[in-house]
Amino acid sequence: MNNMTFSQELDRLRQDNLLRFIKDRGEGYNLVRISIEGNEHINFSSNDYLGLATNRLLMSAAKKAMERYGSGSGASRLLSGGTELHKELENELAKFKGTESALIFNSGYTANVSAIPSIAREGDVIFSDELNHASIIDGCKLSRAKKIVYRHRDVEHLSELIKKEKGNKKIVITDSVFSMDGDIAPLRKIYELCHYLNSKLQPPNSILLYIDDAHGTGVLGGGAGVLKHFNINPEPWTIQMGTFSKALGSYGGFIAATEDIIGWLINTARGFIYSTALPACVTAASAAALHLLQKDNSLLEKLSQNRDRLFNDIKNLGFDTLQSETPIIPIVVGNTEQTLKFSDALRNKRIYAPAIRPPTTKVPRIRITVTAAHDEEDINRLLDALSFAK
Repeated sequence: MNNMTFSQELDRLRQDNLLRFIKDRGEGYNLVRISIEGNEHINFSSNDYLGLATNRLLMSAAKKAMERYGSGSGASRLLSGGTELHKELENELAKFKGTESALIFNSGYTANVSAIPSIAREGDVIFSDELNHASIIDGCKLSRAKKIVYRHRDVEHLSELIKKEKGNKKIVITDSVFSMDGDIAPLRKIYELCHYLNSKLQPPNSILLYIDDAHGTGVLGGGAGVLKHFNINPEPWTIQMGTFSKALGSYGGFIAATEDIIGWLINTARGFIYSTALPACVTAASAAALHLLQKDNSLLEKLSQNRDRLFNDIKNLGFDTLQSETPIIPIVVGNTEQTLKFSDALRNKRIYAPAIRPPTTKVPRIRITVTAAHDEEDINRLLDALSFAK
């Protein structure tokens, strides 16, 4: 493909209102009030749900670890890149998620595109929710298993598809919280379906349930995630992916599962084997966030209060918020052009809430994310701006 072709493709994106630009924030580590192009905005686009990305305890833990271990890791985990901090964090994660073992990856995206192809092999069948995250979709594509998409949160459709398919192993994959719509997967029903089918099948003809809990970890179930939210105990056939990059205010991803599954990933997950390990300073910040979350629920309470207040007031303004149940609150205002204009109107009121457009979502929307770090003034200013933009 020559440069002219790239130029033509960029022009097509521009004409379709789909061209994107990077907007880096200016100096300062406050993620609620950020500087964009020299102007201060109240940020309603962050996944830092508990406000931990700027927490002093996390920054202090990272600083101490950097002074002890340096700024980089120098190698993959299999080649001495890890430290005792990595193993300690994995042990804490396993306890936190109620599993035998856990394994750290360099991001949630890396975890999905590495773990899914490792556990889903040729002859297996994957069943994936139609609104699953791009990293799940890519992980499924990298797998040699057969891929089948079921209707969003439709457990009856999922059951029908599973019963029709024959395979060595069947893997149901779902987000816990869907990152663009803010709704929660019906995990109780999905779990009961998998439990029933596993009781009727014999290995290797078994069912695995793979849960992407990126937006649920630190938010649902007292912070422990979606299984705790539904009062479900992990089973040997459940696999939980999570991240440190959102509610835990740090960086990286992880898989929590049985010792055998984690052992298999250590030996087959390419994103783990062939990636330089996360630096110890990042690992230390993640551990500090985990400890803080388990001993203090005040941030979770504040997040819940902010979410309920903002959601109710947005609904009272007459906006379509789809099926949101979480701090992710989509606002559907029209087509792509209308959504971009609405986002610009918010920017003029110094509210940062970018338009989400295809191919990220089929239906354009403003994606509002509220956090525990937002105060009453921030929420009032957003509501005033929404009233004006409407």
